[in-house]
Amino acid sequence: MRTIGNLLWLVFGGFEAAFGYFTGSLALAVTIIGIPFSVQTFKLGLLCLWPFGAEIRRKDEPPGCVRIPLNLIWIIFGGLWAWLVHILFGVLLFVTIIGIPFAKQHFKLAGLALTPFGRDIQFNF
Repeated sequence: MRTIGNLLWLVFGGFEAAFGYFTGSLALAVTIIGIPFSVQTFKLGLLCLWPFGAEIRRKDEPPGCVRIPLNLIWIIFGGLWAWLVHILFGVLLFVTIIGIPFAKQHFKLAGLALTPFGRDIQFNF
């Protein structure tokens, strides 16, 4: 069932969303300052490719003093907009019965898009 959901996700917008995150990641990687943010957008792009069956977990590392400022910079310079887009699509998809599983995936992406630092993705195949 996960495979069917992921294939439908890819066909109906997942590939385009992943492509957007990957191009943003490439643009951020050009600058030295943008490399940490590039890693996070790449992480979001990977989750956009195969969201069904993936889990977002907090890293087991002890919380550092860098995670909070990086998440704040992320929110100010684009994370809030990515979060709003995923919430909007999640709400629109939640209206239909068929769209509910896809809405849940958008809500999962929204959580990662708001604060990606300190989180990791585990893919369960």
